[in-house]
Amino acid sequence: MAEFKEAPANASAGQKLLNWVDNRFPATKLWNEHVGQYYAPKNFNFWYIFGSLSLLVLVIQIVTGIFLVMHYKPDAGLAFASVEYIMRDVPWGWLIRYMHSTGASAFFIVVYLHMFRGLLYGSYRKPRELVWIFGCAIFLCLMAEAFMGYLLPWGQMSYWGAQVIVNLFAAVPLVGPDLALLIRGDYVVSDATLNRFFSFHVIAVPLVLLGLVVAHIIALHEVGSNNPDGVEIKSKKDALGRPLDGIPFHPYYTTHDIFGTSVFLMAFSAVVFFLPEFGGYFLEYNNFIPADPLKTPAHIAPVWYFTPFYSMLRATTDLMVNVLCVIVGLGALGGVVKGRFGGAAKAALVVIAAVAIVLLKTFDAKFWGVVVMGGAVIILFFLPWLDHSKVKSIRYRPSWHKYVYAVFVLFFLALGYLGAQPPSEAGNYVSQLGTLVYFGFFLLMPWWSQLGEFKPVPERVTYVPH
Repeated sequence: MAEFKEAPANASAGQKLLNWVDNRFPATKLWNEHVGQYYAPKNFNFWYIFGSLSLLVLVIQIVTGIFLVMHYKPDAGLAFASVEYIMRDVPWGWLIRYMHSTGASAFFIVVYLHMFRGLLYGSYRKPRELVWIFGCAIFLCLMAEAFMGYLLPWGQMSYWGAQVIVNLFAAVPLVGPDLALLIRGDYVVSDATLNRFFSFHVIAVPLVLLGLVVAHIIALHEVGSNNPDGVEIKSKKDALGRPLDGIPFHPYYTTHDIFGTSVFLMAFSAVVFFLPEFGGYFLEYNNFIPADPLKTPAHIAPVWYFTPFYSMLRATTDLMVNVLCVIVGLGALGGVVKGRFGGAAKAALVVIAAVAIVLLKTFDAKFWGVVVMGGAVIILFFLPWLDHSKVKSIRYRPSWHKYVYAVFVLFFLALGYLGAQPPSEAGNYVSQLGTLVYFGFFLLMPWWSQLGEFKPVPERVTYVPH
């Protein structure tokens, strides 16, 4: 049993209370380890605001979600009316609902920017592989949470969007129909589906999400934060063991984050009060119409944060499968002709390529569309082992690497835009090209990330006071 520490005789009432708590719970120890005496690199820039903003939006979503659940009815016959009741009759209900719907989009905006910052500065590289994996799991969990929450208003787009997405699982060979039936709880999206999604959205997924967030922060503080230079600040310490290029998170970065939070809340409030639907991107106009199983909307599309992956799904046609077969064949041929490995390895490469082509032609394009859509997220988990660059940060990589990242971002945005638009032949070709660019960026990274002339990385972080 730990020995209790007595507070000084002249201590204030607050200090005595804190001492009483510390003897029973490590409140001060946790504060010092994760905030007060946690040393972060002194050269953080604008990109390092989005981690704390993600935490802020998570709190907004939980708090507003609690108040919404107080009045929401998870019943197919009452759900839409209960949302209307919240909007029209519950005091400040419209504000809570719009904060929650805007918060969903804000969550994905800050998370996408947070992940992009990690991509720019190599925050997934050793020793932060587990930090990145936890982050990707949070992203996957967030997608599940958003998808299930999207059905709850029981509007036209909610209903038909869920119908389309759940039906995709039926494309899985052998177990597909049973899997789709298990998810829906019925042969069509119905009251059983609504109750399933409600329970997962309100209880199960948030618990997993909160656990992953805690694991993400603990893993980050165990190895330390990365910085724009990609220099490990723990390698150079003073006599007291403090990093020479580090500063305490509090008060320096708490102040930094309060400023970022203030700017974010101004933009967030402007959307909530003046543009909550955001032109139909945050709240689709069809979702203000009650769900009607007998009337299909002219154009069914998911919310904007899913559209890049939905665009990849639509792009996976029979033509796309044939192109993939050609790419696999050419890749194997190139490996046999120019590969520096032995004859047995080349033979194995040919066999693997042949099996891949047979599989591609065996299953229909709809199934491979589901695989591509899921693979676009799963491939992110392997990023720490795909990047073979000599340096972490984009600052010290060859200049042309920036153009590679720029092309990747450009096509990702194009995929997002096209996924929200009605299908078209030209748009489909661009989506197919964008899908190839997306996967090529990651799958070819072991090759292109090593190319070019790298700049020397400084021993200590570069910092200009401002």
